[in-house]
Amino acid sequence: MVEEEEVHQASYLGKYEEVKVKVLAHNRLLTATDDSGRHPLHWAACGGHEELVSFLIEHGAPVDKSDDIVSILMNNWADVNLQDKLGATPLHRAASKGNIRAMIPILQCNRCSINLQDSEGNTPLHLACEEERLEAVRLLLEHGASTQICNKARKTALEMTSCPSIRRLAHMNEM
Repeated sequence: MVEEEEVHQASYLGKYEEVKVKVLAHNRLLTATDDSGRHPLHWAACGGHEELVSFLIEHGAPVDKSDDIVSILMNNWADVNLQDKLGATPLHRAASKGNIRAMIPILQCNRCSINLQDSEGNTPLHLACEEERLEAVRLLLEHGASTQICNKARKTALEMTSCPSIRRLAHMNEM
């Protein structure tokens, strides 16, 4: 119980390294709720700690559309196109992990640049294809992700996968 309280407080205060160490050691802390039902992601967002929010989402923190966390993230301060040192956005991270619950509110934000490329030239669709995240690919295509963009290795997203289901889905989307 003490550990959960510590991670909530550290999240609110933006103590990135402390939260990172605790979460990597005990993944269950991502879903640990306080007395009001809030997770570390909520507290990191309330504190305005964008890098910590990205880390928590990347590692599977629950993003529930019915929770006010989405309002905090999308309406108050979050730059949904904020890129980390590798050029990845929260959408890149969520797509590569197949984290649909995190992708939906990001994609619904009218400020989202769905085809933004990271430092390797990969779009979120490239990463979802590479990791064979079928539902993430479907969601990205439904929101207008381009299958024509080449990364620095001169590969399109479809050239990043060997999954027949993803290839069929993309070809049907182009029709």
